[in-house]
Amino acid sequence: MKRRAFFKALTLTAALAAAGIGGAQAADKTVKVGVLHSLSGTMAISETVLKDVALMTFDEINAKGGVMGHKIVPTVVDPASNWPLFAEKARQLISQDKVAVVFGCWTSVSRKSVLPVFEELNGLLFYPVQYEGEELSKNVFYTGAAPNQQAIPAVEYLMSKDGGGAKRFVLLGTDYVYPRTTNKILRAFLHSKGITDADILEEYTPFGHADYQTIIAKIKKFASEGKKTAVVSTINGDSNVPFYKELGNQGLKATDVPVVAFSVGEEELRGVDTKPLVGHLAAWNYFMSLKNPANDAWKKEWAAFAKAKKLSSADKPLTNDPMEATYIGIHMWKQAVEKAKSFDTDKVIAAMAGQKFKAPSGFTVMMDPKNHHLHKPVFIGEVKADGQFNVVWKTKGPIKAQPWSPFIPGNDKKKDEPEMGKPAAKK
Repeated sequence: MKRRAFFKALTLTAALAAAGIGGAQAADKTVKVGVLHSLSGTMAISETVLKDVALMTFDEINAKGGVMGHKIVPTVVDPASNWPLFAEKARQLISQDKVAVVFGCWTSVSRKSVLPVFEELNGLLFYPVQYEGEELSKNVFYTGAAPNQQAIPAVEYLMSKDGGGAKRFVLLGTDYVYPRTTNKILRAFLHSKGITDADILEEYTPFGHADYQTIIAKIKKFASEGKKTAVVSTINGDSNVPFYKELGNQGLKATDVPVVAFSVGEEELRGVDTKPLVGHLAAWNYFMSLKNPANDAWKKEWAAFAKAKKLSSADKPLTNDPMEATYIGIHMWKQAVEKAKSFDTDKVIAAMAGQKFKAPSGFTVMMDPKNHHLHKPVFIGEVKADGQFNVVWKTKGPIKAQPWSPFIPGNDKKKDEPEMGKPAAKK
């Protein structure tokens, strides 16, 4: 009998291992996941809240029985807005901490830093922020917007009658890959609309830049030369605070020169006097001000979590687009694991295709069956005096992402799905 019981146990262990559930993990019924966000440095203003909303979502899932009966146990690391450190921390999460998945990164330079690590170790990353596209990886799911789900619609709006009919554009960004590639795409798009280089001013500032006096003066001069001018801002991180303060100081009103931002949401405006900024714009796939039952429930859940955890934001709990994208990604990962009946990376990747989720935006979003990007709605909002956004334009429904922009030569020959290749070595 003892011999039979031994072989029965051995068979069960083998079955669990085949399902991607290690022996120790099966015994204590937990699954480790990684959270890779800057909690210090220039990007902490944007990323800290993504760590917090991830922890809230894990608690929500655990309260309902976990993932395949496994309690989520998060490992949180701080890469401190240091791009090489992101790669080190990613390696640590996958190789040492043995996490099943990582939720993290904000800037494209941080994502580019960790990408070779995830591909080498066959890890799984969910990336929750709008970006420049021009990338597809088997090991990454992109839950933020591609350019055709944010940048292109925003500029089309600025050129429209409703958006002010802009004829000149200032492309202003932080000096790294996301703003430079996005602006390369936007310059080509503007050319296709008959806007010449003489009517495009392109400027970059380093991470953490704080003095925008000269640049705002330059924008005012550029705007005074006749044609209606608009600013497209891809400034990232805490530089947004001095930029918007200087806009107010120099009296650059939205009625004169509207600014549309791609990396400024409710959280970044928390520390800014928004009264002089009323009417300036942001383009996202979600705003806190959206009215629907899913958003009402999510905002209530977030407010309760912030209060219970005594977060610094508890007195004014805000939600924003990358928070929503984080929340969607975690839930879709859970659904894919349960569909695959496994935590195994390759099985989960296959099960992610076509996953759907009723998002706080009010729309059911879908993971594209091939290209690892979400089909998402697009909203353009005007800043209100209270730091919230009034939606002035939106798509009728979710838009399929174009990771390879048609405005970059040669992209028409690129496949709309990642190269799967040979399976990498298992973790």
